[in-house]
This record gives sequence, C-alpha cells and structure tokens, in this order.
Amino acid sequence: MGPEQHSSGDELGRFLRARRTQTSPQSAGLTPGPGVRRTPGLRREELATLAGVSIDYCTRLERGKETRPSPAVIDALARALQLDDAEHQHLRALAVRAARYAPEPAPAPSRTVRPHVKLLLESVRPNPAYVVSRSMDVLAHNPGGLALYAGIAEWPVKQQNLARYLFLHPSARDVFPDWENQIRGCVARLRALAGTDPDAPDLTQLVGELLLKSPAFAGLWERYEVTGRKIATKTFQHPQVGKITLAFQGMALEGTPGHRMGIYTAEPGTPDHDAMLILDMTTAPAEPRPSTQQR
Repeated sequence: MGPEQHSSGDELGRFLRARRTQTSPQSAGLTPGPGVRRTPGLRREELATLAGVSIDYCTRLERGKETRPSPAVIDALARALQLDDAEHQHLRALAVRAARYAPEPAPAPSRTVRPHVKLLLESVRPNPAYVVSRSMDVLAHNPGGLALYAGIAEWPVKQQNLARYLFLHPSARDVFPDWENQIRGCVARLRALAGTDPDAPDLTQLVGELLLKSPAFAGLWERYEVTGRKIATKTFQHPQVGKITLAFQGMALEGTPGHRMGIYTAEPGTPDHDAMLILDMTTAPAEPRPSTQQR
C-alpha cells in the first residue's frame, strides 16, 4: 500500500511510536517488570514516566491527537528515547509542523540543472560526479558518475534514481558489497525528508513504488530511522573495473533547493584512480564537452 495523506500530527506520532518500540527498557535504565511484553521496546507508560508526562498525553501524541507539545516536552521525549542530535532535530521539526493547522505546501522541486553546474561536472573528470534531486532522481552526471552504478544507464532517463537503483535494479546487490548499509542510509534520508513534507508528490510517488516492489524497503521504512551511517568512502564491485574504493563528498547546491552534487575521488597513481580513468574514457559523455575556445 502506498503512502497516504497525513494529518498534521500523524508523522509526529508515527516517529514517537517507532522510536519507542526500538528503545529497550535496559538501555533507558529500567528493570523490565514481570510478564510477557507484547511489543518490543518501551511500553507507553514507561516512556510517559521517563519523559515526565501523563500516559494519556503520551497516547494522544502517538495517535496524532495532540499536536502542540511544548519544546520542553519534546526535549524530554528525546532524552527518554535516547535520540541522537539528528533525530532530536527531526523530532523538533515534526513538532513544528504538527503545530500548524494548515501546513504550507512545498513548492514543486525544480529538475533543471543550471549550465554552469553541468560545466562543473565536466571539469572534475575523471572523478565521477552527479547531481540528484531531493528524492534522488539523477538530474545530471558526467560519464563516470553514471557508470559507477552499473546497469542504471539501461533505464529510461526519467527512471534513473539512486534509491530505485539500490532496491530494484538486479545488479545493485553485486555492485555494493555493503548493500545493507547502503539501503539503510538511503531509507533514513528519505524518511527524514518525508517526515517534514509527507505529501510532496515526488516523494510519495517514489516511496509508494518502493513499498509495493521491495520488501526490504518496506521493512526499513517501518522502522522510521532518520539517521544513517555517514559514509566517507564507498566500495563498488564493478563488472568493468573490478573492486574500486572511492572517497565520497556530497554537497547542497546554492540557488536550487533540494539539488545535491556527489563527487567521488581517489589518490592519483592508485589502482582506484586508474579504475576511475577507465570508467571515464570508456563511457560515452552524458553532455558534449564545453568549448574552451574564445568567441
């Protein structure tokens, strides 16, 4: 079943429930009481006690009925659930959104990549680089930027999406030796984005497709993790150049909300750098090379 329209408090409650069921009593400093626990993690009354709120108030929060928790309550819940900084900030963002009676719809994200950004992609060759939208659509790339994701070029341009590739392309598990870590970080990023803008068309379409087609995605989506392991390097088992490990840097692009550039690098003279050169030379350019001649 695909994602549905959400009321203002639904995402806040959904996040609290997910984090509660994944926080053990022992880690929270509690001694589990007698009897069989029907669900893993903290019971609702245990979370209420730890956060210093009533059970009824905690219940209303989780059911989306209470939509204006104070900053102090949000901070107390974050401490009780042992949220890290990114998760704490996400909880605050959900609370802000829940407090709005009529959240303002986000503007439709642009898919246009500016010419000077495309020029930048060409200028960093042979380093693989690409530009993606907030929902991970590949909007522009240099030859190596697409070639690293072996097989994605076989898809129509509008279907080329890094999340879709990870979960639905038959080559993805072979290309990424640490596929489990890759997909976990991917879902966490989409979850964080969807939490504060759950009805955005570009997100709901992608998430709906992956929920229907990928049990692995559906399982991770249910966990509602919003932080993933920060990956400084990525290793690919590429059918053309073999094993290649590259440093990765992602960055937001100014002037185009939601667009990010990803660049891979390797030390010159290393086998990884040589593999980058091969990918760059043996792949047809995505765009014609800009002329360097003066008019």
